[in-house]
Amino acid sequence: MKQMQEKILEEGTVLPGGVIKVGSFLNHCIDTTLLAECGREVARLFADDGITKILTIEASGIALAVAAGMEMGVPVVFAKKHKTSTLDGSAYAAEVRSFTYGATYDVQVGRECLKRGDRILLVDDFLANGHALRGLIAIAFQAGAEVVGAAVAIEKAFQGGGDALRAEGLRVEALASIEAITDDEVIFRS
Repeated sequence: MKQMQEKILEEGTVLPGGVIKVGSFLNHCIDTTLLAECGREVARLFADDGITKILTIEASGIALAVAAGMEMGVPVVFAKKHKTSTLDGSAYAAEVRSFTYGATYDVQVGRECLKRGDRILLVDDFLANGHALRGLIAIAFQAGAEVVGAAVAIEKAFQGGGDALRAEGLRVEALASIEAITDDEVIFRS
């Protein structure tokens, strides 16, 4: 998506270790005009797939998931990173390692939120190694739901997570796919 690539080039900051900071428009301070465009694009990409629910992980993926859910007219469910008093021990759960935070979380979704037969679209802000999406796939599997595909705002293709998931048969769509990051340049996959 041209608008996402342009925004990354204009406002993104490359940090050491293959990190790209996009907090000024995507996940800390959100450019709502860009977010609405992203939601429309995700809805267009998966318009013919019979999606019944969108599944994401708190917190940064929620905005894009909600924008897509509003465009598609489907509910959005997010996996919680921290156990709350409203989630009992029967919640669906999976372990997820966060590249950005260098931490592992046991993410959970209440059983009432996902049902057997749901057609799930996974949505997140970033795709690096694919751990978050794999955790969401595990949760959908526990619920007896079908994962139809995944949509991410930014794929760090150089980390291989998206390509590995595609090789396993998952349809993965990235609004911007970064092939490489150097000290002074972001190179997009064509």
